[in-house]
Amino acid sequence: MSDKDVKESYQRSSKRMQGKAKTDKTIGGQLSNKDYNDPDLHGDIHNDLQIDYNNFEKSPSMEELHKWQREHISTDDQGKDGYPMNVILDPAMREMYQVVNKGEMTNVFDRFSEQQPIQCKFCVEGLSCQLCANGPCRIHPKAPRGTCGVDAHTMVARNFMYRHVTIGTSANIFHAQQAARTLKAAGEHPKSGLKIRDPEKLKKYAEMAGLNSSQSIEELAVAFAKWVINDIHSPYHIESKAVEAFAPAKRKELWRKLGLFPGGGYSEIAFAQTQCMTNFNSDPVEFLLRSVRLGIANEYQGLFLLDILQEILMGTQEITEKKQNMGLLDENMINIVTNGHMPLLAHVAIELASSDEWQQKAKDAGAEGIQILGHVCEGQQLMNYEGTHNQKAYGGQEGEWLSQEYLLATGVVDMFMFDYNCTVPTMPLFAKKFGTKLLSTHPVIKLQGTETLDFIPEKMKEQAEKALNKAIDSFKERKESDRETYIPPHTSDCTVGFSTESVKEALGGDFKPLIEQIANGNIKGIATIVGCTTARYGQGGSNIFKITKGLIENDILVLSGGCTSAVMEYTGLTNPKAAEECGEGLKAVCKQLGIPPVLSYGACVDIGKMTQTAKEIADTLEVDTNKLPLVIGAPEYLEQKAVADACTAVALGWLVHVAPVPSITGSDVVVKTLTETTETLGLGKVVVEMDAEKTIQIYVDHINKKRKELGLD
Repeated sequence: MSDKDVKESYQRSSKRMQGKAKTDKTIGGQLSNKDYNDPDLHGDIHNDLQIDYNNFEKSPSMEELHKWQREHISTDDQGKDGYPMNVILDPAMREMYQVVNKGEMTNVFDRFSEQQPIQCKFCVEGLSCQLCANGPCRIHPKAPRGTCGVDAHTMVARNFMYRHVTIGTSANIFHAQQAARTLKAAGEHPKSGLKIRDPEKLKKYAEMAGLNSSQSIEELAVAFAKWVINDIHSPYHIESKAVEAFAPAKRKELWRKLGLFPGGGYSEIAFAQTQCMTNFNSDPVEFLLRSVRLGIANEYQGLFLLDILQEILMGTQEITEKKQNMGLLDENMINIVTNGHMPLLAHVAIELASSDEWQQKAKDAGAEGIQILGHVCEGQQLMNYEGTHNQKAYGGQEGEWLSQEYLLATGVVDMFMFDYNCTVPTMPLFAKKFGTKLLSTHPVIKLQGTETLDFIPEKMKEQAEKALNKAIDSFKERKESDRETYIPPHTSDCTVGFSTESVKEALGGDFKPLIEQIANGNIKGIATIVGCTTARYGQGGSNIFKITKGLIENDILVLSGGCTSAVMEYTGLTNPKAAEECGEGLKAVCKQLGIPPVLSYGACVDIGKMTQTAKEIADTLEVDTNKLPLVIGAPEYLEQKAVADACTAVALGWLVHVAPVPSITGSDVVVKTLTETTETLGLGKVVVEMDAEKTIQIYVDHINKKRKELGLD
């Protein structure tokens, strides 16, 4: 779409936005600095189409955009009025939302508006049950029990476990099992296109598992993969070998004492699901403790293992400078976007596409080349792994899950390749309108009318070739159709690639320098800001940004993972220049090391690496993990995996902040158990808070409390 076309589109539009959104003066993405920073110009574009084009040719710099973002969040104007433009911080998404909304295409923010105010109060509080034919039952003062006799406490606790924790745990363990299948194929099938890029990591963790590391790398890969798969499939009453091998010693002792030490992950999930059967279990505390037990399996048979397995295959993270956002798309390139959480096929496709042979095929089709870009968590992983981000065909990272519809609306995405999860059901609608080919790379995720590949690690090279050929055909169709396109010009420079190993290496091979900075108060503590972004009022990335800004101003180092990483990147917080926004102590540390105050660990599944970092710091200090000056934050959590991950953090003894409010408020017993009782058992606890300023103070107070307990203050 040319600048002229965009101007005319704005001038023709007379229909009010479905969500009655107010907008900055935005013309096809070209925003003047004056427009961004003048609150008097924030009128409704559909009421007043007299638009000033004087600065249309000049796109704002990232510095100007970052300045605007900081002023934008300081207004506290993120409620219903002006939604959604007042909660969207990503400059590319702001532009493409308007293009899509004016085109009357369904999209995530407008759909959220359509759901207001019809969202069910009972479901929000966890007080609705649909398990049996006598339901659905809803509990309220005049009906304090469901038809079967279940009370509010059991209903809420049971919903918490079966609707959230079991599904989230299952997804992460399934992911680990698929990664193990892939490692096994790498050892057995040299023509699969798979490689073992980090053999030293394989040896290290195979030895921790008790395997013989003197055998060949290929044999060791097969042995370790089988060990992982066998442990996942072992019975619930036999203690997990992975938990025994990799979990902190002091935690294992506590978990055994409390009956929380899990067995095989799949069997644990089956046990928990069985407990959720109608008229089986009516003890709400049992449901909650079982959720914590699942959280342990979620970590050591899910997150931690899948991280290790993928790094063995794709290369461990390395600290580097990369770029992010939609400006990386190129109208003259074949653009493939890979989306999801399991970049196993994507990394083979990137290596193939980087070859002269495939680049020439792209040129023969009329393109300047072929590039593969990542999106959501898959993109964060590809950007961090040294075996993928150094390849010629790697194009960069695109954005968070909220932006995927708008990404296709650029009209230049030739293929959207996806595994699980976070691919929304509307993608076929956008693909059809904007000419994108869709390809599922795993049968666990299927969209209507979309081709799905079976997941066959032994044939991964063959499947990657098929995907690349489809993308080339799609590019040809795009050029033949001569359809309108528009690429928002924005990109962010960011420092990425942080992990337990890369951070330790940067510190000289030991965590003691970091601990010294914590001890002397330059770094007060660590907060992990992880998880998703939500479409809710007061969120849309803004809650993440507000909280993180407040934390670094209080000398708290932040680790990010998931769609939160994208927010950190497009707001400039993963750039070393952000050191200027920190408290004096953290600023000095960041400048000395040349690092940003937010260390992106990558994807939401990379929480497994964060827990390993915390474990190694605790081991260096010779304390249990619950003694660390650490807070886990999910300020915009979205779905089931996030709840399972929160249970992991509770199991490890940490304070876990979540927002928005989870569906547990219908039971004071459940709320008290998760926010108070678990801590008395030596576990962590949950705190719920929507207000960013109050949240920041909760983090600061907790970290100061832990510092005093360690004798640091």
